[in-house]
Amino acid sequence: MHTYVVLAYKESEYLDECIKSVLNQKYKSKVVIATSTPNEFINEIAVKYNLEVFVNPNPGKGIGYDFDFAISCGKTKLVTVAHQDDIYDYDYSYEIIKKYNKYPMSSIIFSDYYEVRNKEKVYKNLNLQIKRILLKPIKINSLSKTKFGKRLILRFGNAISCPAVTFVKKNIFTEDIFKCDFVCDVDWYAWEKLSRSKGKFTFVNKCLMGHRVHDESTTTEIINEHIRTKEDMIMFTKFWPESISKLLNKLYVKAEESNKQ
Repeated sequence: MHTYVVLAYKESEYLDECIKSVLNQKYKSKVVIATSTPNEFINEIAVKYNLEVFVNPNPGKGIGYDFDFAISCGKTKLVTVAHQDDIYDYDYSYEIIKKYNKYPMSSIIFSDYYEVRNKEKVYKNLNLQIKRILLKPIKINSLSKTKFGKRLILRFGNAISCPAVTFVKKNIFTEDIFKCDFVCDVDWYAWEKLSRSKGKFTFVNKCLMGHRVHDESTTTEIINEHIRTKEDMIMFTKFWPESISKLLNKLYVKAEESNKQ
């Protein structure tokens, strides 16, 4: 029914903790590893937990291509791409599958999340509060099935956390979900693409996983290089005229700054 594809990159000190969390689930899902950077470190952890490793035959194209490869490694109806730095709560799989059984027409099913900063779980900050406000419309069942409703939660920023998302493969009619040249907003790009297709965006209104924020994280690196600001502008213009897009982009930078604190 459900697979966690742990997307591993180089030698992350958090990989072991991530794998432990997806193995320790109320609903026992299949777990595999996908990587574009095969190495002895990843192999040793795979052996430790008796996990199959899938190596991307076409590495180096970009993050979006790696995500699409990871999804292809999951052979079950539901696939979650687990980012190596992140952790999943005991009930994540169980709650996602429960929602799928209720709404099998979903294209994606995703939960709320918390941040992990210096080993502490942070459930409330400016960034998280803004995203929860943006997600309010998707709680209305009739809206979450419509193109208007799905795009409404994306118009003011990317409120959907990529590692919190489970893909319902039978309801997604493309293998190029994330394929793009973006460095950061590959997930927002993917949700915008999926919002134009059939399939419900189903939200589990519970914090069921933790996104780790640390100095070496991709998110922090991207914000420091101001790449996200440029890509956010491109995404805003998919929903708004340029003048409004510029205003929204300035406001969104303030939320990004919480990632540095």
